[in-house]
Amino acid sequence: MTVFLLTISFIIIIVGSLMYIIEGPENGFVNIPESMYWAVVTVSTVGYGDISPQTPLGKLLAGVLMIVGYGIIAVPTGIISHGLAKSPKNHIKLKNCLRCDLDFPRHDDKFCSKCGTLLASKK
Repeated sequence: MTVFLLTISFIIIIVGSLMYIIEGPENGFVNIPESMYWAVVTVSTVGYGDISPQTPLGKLLAGVLMIVGYGIIAVPTGIISHGLAKSPKNHIKLKNCLRCDLDFPRHDDKFCSKCGTLLASKK
């Protein structure tokens, strides 16, 4: 987690500084902290629109930063979702009939509707 936050911080500082150099005060990037604010808004995909690049190089850098932002959001989301899906709490126990092997997706069935045998749980 620390490496992740340090990497994002490094990206924000570098891109914010580059945008200040590329765009300059005449295009709304009046100082490096303001440019870093723009980088945070862009990488988080919020995009307020109060500051936007005007030069082709600035727009290219903004596009790259947006794609990086999607990756920064998507990768941890996928990792967390995968971990939650593998959690034992999320497994649905299905019951099957030991006599006729009929599966029952309903969790509240206690007896087989086909042969009347008591159902056993399975994972």
